[in-house]
Amino acid sequence: MRSLAIGSLSISGFRNLARVDVELGPRFNVVYGDNGQGKTNLLEAVYVLATSRSFRTAKLPELVMAGGDTASLRATVVEDGDAREQTMGLRQGLRAARIDGHRPPTLAEYALRTPVVVFHSGSVALSSGSGAERRKLLDRIALYTAPTSLAELDRYTKALRARQKVLETRGELAADLDGWEDLMVRHGTAMAAARRGAVARLEPAVAAAFERIGPQGVPLSLAFVGGAPENPSAFRDELRRRRTQDRARKSATIGPHRDDLRVSLGDLPMRGMASQGQHRSVVLALDLAEIEVVTQARGVRPVLLLDDVSSELDRARTAALLVALRDQRGQVVLTTTRPELFVGVSTPDADGHLLGAPDQVLLEVQRGEIRRV
Repeated sequence: MRSLAIGSLSISGFRNLARVDVELGPRFNVVYGDNGQGKTNLLEAVYVLATSRSFRTAKLPELVMAGGDTASLRATVVEDGDAREQTMGLRQGLRAARIDGHRPPTLAEYALRTPVVVFHSGSVALSSGSGAERRKLLDRIALYTAPTSLAELDRYTKALRARQKVLETRGELAADLDGWEDLMVRHGTAMAAARRGAVARLEPAVAAAFERIGPQGVPLSLAFVGGAPENPSAFRDELRRRRTQDRARKSATIGPHRDDLRVSLGDLPMRGMASQGQHRSVVLALDLAEIEVVTQARGVRPVLLLDDVSSELDRARTAALLVALRDQRGQVVLTTTRPELFVGVSTPDADGHLLGAPDQVLLEVQRGEIRRV
């Protein structure tokens, strides 16, 4: 398995990080400080640099420091001993991505180069929220297992919006509706197939991860819930049948934009049934499983970003997570207000301490400034 790590990292004008130059370690990086100092902003900067997207907002202008016009991110990424430079510039809602000074063919291909997985406060929606976050999870995995899926999603979304606009402006008998619905079926069927494939890869990995960090004797299972018939002809017929309904509701009531991932503990669905601790264990299991699936598909272990995990998990689950991270042998960047939980001996003790000095880099954050301890 090839190694992957972010080395030197430079950040300028990103949220409250006016100017940051830091060297990350290839294994465990503990970023600590009080709340509101910029810890999460650092993780977000790494995520944006690797994927071109934020895990906190879809509004790119929010990433630029207040009063500024631009933000820039630069890192040296070392993959199996070979170094490359990746840069991301943000200006007026636009992104400029470069790898060794060259523009990638697409942002999807750019995101494939440096895979990352993030656990943050919003991740709990994976098990307890609407289907949107679970669709994003499947689409992240499908990006590696079916690389054309992102383009299929983009084309489906454009056709979906065009159909809805025609319905609302010219009615159910408009001549071009058949064409837009044909595109929805073509690209939506391909996208749903990619998501089904993602679930097939994800399920055994998440079951194994949950067995390690979840309650003993309670199995976790996944099932894909399609938002449209799998058969293209049936999908097309349903779109035609629902035109009047969709026009009245101002949204399509059928299609892959309504796909979901059913998560069950034993025979019971997670939503509305599990405890808060179980939800957190499930989310962590999904993140660890995502790492495993992407590792198999990409051939490198993704960088794992953990935001304030010590406040999201109890002591026992934190210790179980750290044991799992030790066995992952990839790069980890985690933030915390309690560094004492993560600074200690190289094997876990009764208090959950795990990370030894040889594997560990400590970074302190104060008012947007970061220093290596």
